Amino acid sequence: MEKVRVGITHGDINGIGYELILKTFSEPEMFNLCTPIIYGSSKILAYYKQSTKLQSVNYNIIERASYAKPKILNIVNVITSGIKAEPGVISRESGISALTALERAIDDLNRNYIDVLVTAPINKKSMELAGFKFKGHTDYLKHKFNVSNVLMLMVYENIRISVLTDHIPLKEVSKSISKDTIINALRLLHQTLIRDFGIIKPLIAVLGLNPHASDNGFIGTEEEEIIIPAIEEVRKEKIFALGPFPSDSFFGKQLYRNYDVILAMYHDQGLIPFKTLAFEMGVNYTAGLPIIRTSPDHGTAHDIVDKNLADPSSFRNAIYTAIDILKNRKKYDSLPKDKVERMPRETTIED
Repeated sequence: MEKVRVGITHGDINGIGYELILKTFSEPEMFNLCTPIIYGSSKILAYYKQSTKLQSVNYNIIERASYAKPKILNIVNVITSGIKAEPGVISRESGISALTALERAIDDLNRNYIDVLVTAPINKKSMELAGFKFKGHTDYLKHKFNVSNVLMLMVYENIRISVLTDHIPLKEVSKSISKDTIINALRLLHQTLIRDFGIIKPLIAVLGLNPHASDNGFIGTEEEEIIIPAIEEVRKEKIFALGPFPSDSFFGKQLYRNYDVILAMYHDQGLIPFKTLAFEMGVNYTAGLPIIRTSPDHGTAHDIVDKNLADPSSFRNAIYTAIDILKNRKKYDSLPKDKVERMPRETTIED
């Protein structure tokens, strides 16, 4: 059986991306799961191979992804200029290198040369210096694939937390929340859990915006006026959403264990508990795209680059998750939809 072709963008060349890649594929069993194709620079890869002392990792330089060989790390040279690695440095050149790799990988996804995309971390300032007009990978991919609704979904084993508003100032959160945005998010999460995670009729928890989920309108009105009406609306569509829950007691009492996915209202409300529970293990998955894209749940870590201190666990899990989602999609797409609708809530696609 042909192995999954995993396209990997090298991200910020002055960050820990190459160290993560090398450490991940220093484990021979990874090649039993997939055929990795790096979009980057063989010269920069060789530099980090030397500095991290991971000499056992061999690689194959190829002109295009279709030439990739199994059982070895393949690299497509997309950086042909004299750009060099400057560990820990924010620079326009590192931003250009990251963007070039990302654009080439997306082209190959569209040509079906690779099956899934795993992105190493980028540095927002370096990307800005390179003329990148987006807040990050998620916004860029939303634009690139011309979709109206995407969500950042953080995943670790059975913990899944999504955020309704992600990289915006806290003062803008309340005015960015509406009944329609919540309804669209719940519909997307419902379908994503079914198709991409194999969970039939997923149970969704919705967190409140205000402390104590407003105490029945005593502390803010968003719950009564926006969040509850949205939940009631989607329940008419047989989407199993409950809430809004006060986020402190929800996580304090470990109620998250009872739900398939959690919708938080803003970035830190969802990401603080997630990273407390799964830091350096979790995965960022972009829900709502026609393609499968994952990444580690951390940044470029300029403070530890070139010190051989980076933990590859999250990056490795990003590869595992992308492969699992691809398999789940194929299984779901092969089933008659009326059969899926008749399955009981506790059923999974694997059953």
